[in-house]
Amino acid sequence: MRLHNYWRSSCSWRVRIALHLKGLAYEYVPVHLVKDGGAQHSESYRALNPLRTVPTLEFEHAGRVHHLSQSLAILEYLEERYPSPALLPADALGRAHARMLAEVVNSGIQPLQNLMVTQRVKAELHGDDRAWTAHWIDRGLGALQALAERTAGRYLVGDAVSFADICLVPQLYSARRFGVDLGPYGLLTRVEAACAGLAAFQAAHADRQPDAAPA
Repeated sequence: MRLHNYWRSSCSWRVRIALHLKGLAYEYVPVHLVKDGGAQHSESYRALNPLRTVPTLEFEHAGRVHHLSQSLAILEYLEERYPSPALLPADALGRAHARMLAEVVNSGIQPLQNLMVTQRVKAELHGDDRAWTAHWIDRGLGALQALAERTAGRYLVGDAVSFADICLVPQLYSARRFGVDLGPYGLLTRVEAACAGLAAFQAAHADRQPDAAPA
């Protein structure tokens, strides 16, 4: 199994967390999103992922090599193929809540902070890309906390790690990068701290990846 990813990509980070939680070995293949115009735009990478985004999971199944992109699709595949430990609740409503919270981050925040979006905001629209990003992160975190108040235990949905927590942790890292005040989000930072105590989250952390930029 090979994971084509970038150390600071929140979507890549989600998949790393899931792989570590499930104890799955993988080869780390760095894809630098900025250097020399971005390795994601190379012909070789476009052949793997025509959208030119990270991550892409490469694996063998039924005698063929497959490539999956889109982090939540990858998480769903891993959950079905390697069901233990489970990263979704056992009951249908719990699973729906975990997916809903994950999607608040995945579709409600992350696309608006994506590098290809912020590059256009800055270079082509001559806007303040940092202010743009901070606004949408803050707006999304407000919604995430309000929704999580209905389901949170030790983690965002009860007392077991789910897709929701896997999406939360990289998003809070991005929030700090862009100067978002996390003071109002005590529930989210409490859950983040609980996740930070787990070895899988520690191993997947952006700053610990082989292609991480020096501090």
